[in-house]
Amino acid sequence: MERFQKILEGYETFRKKYAHGDASIMQQLSYYGQKPSAMVVSCCDSRVDPAVILQCDPGDLFVTRNVANIVPPYEKDEMHHGTSAALEFAVCYLNIDQLILLGHSQCGGIKALLDERQVGLNDFISRWVSLIKTDRCEYCDADDYAKLALHESYKNCMTFPWIKERVLRDTLKIHLWFLISKLGKFSDTTKNKKRIFLCCNISSAL
Repeated sequence: MERFQKILEGYETFRKKYAHGDASIMQQLSYYGQKPSAMVVSCCDSRVDPAVILQCDPGDLFVTRNVANIVPPYEKDEMHHGTSAALEFAVCYLNIDQLILLGHSQCGGIKALLDERQVGLNDFISRWVSLIKTDRCEYCDADDYAKLALHESYKNCMTFPWIKERVLRDTLKIHLWFLISKLGKFSDTTKNKKRIFLCCNISSAL
């Protein structure tokens, strides 16, 4: 109950900071609409909130969150595609020019991908994380696979025709960022002889 009370108190703080007064951020966003320049695809993990990590105000980021921050491949069919719909809205309607794929350490979704005992024991998780196609490596741990998963999502991004077109025209940049949760900082990861992973530098854009 204490934690829920903290949530309620947080709402009151939000109201005072963002919603009170005619010049409030929420009033401005209501009148003029949202115009974020960046979209973040991040994990549902409660420790990885993009707005908190990047210290952004309402209206700064367009965010979609799912288990293991996965971008699925482009599939134009009759199924339900929440992440793909969010990408389309951000890229084609909001015209964002920065797309951040935000991975993180200690990811439960990646651990589910690697734990074969979990397959078939849940309704949705195992099938969702199986979108990450990675070869098993005896030297890699879950965090290494989480970094590799970022590259799988990048490849999937490029199967969306309206993303690929903008990347090739250099009007959209895709960033692969990996958060080390216990340190609260992004890794600057390069190839390591003892490990097989390809996570790119936070400052580089593909």
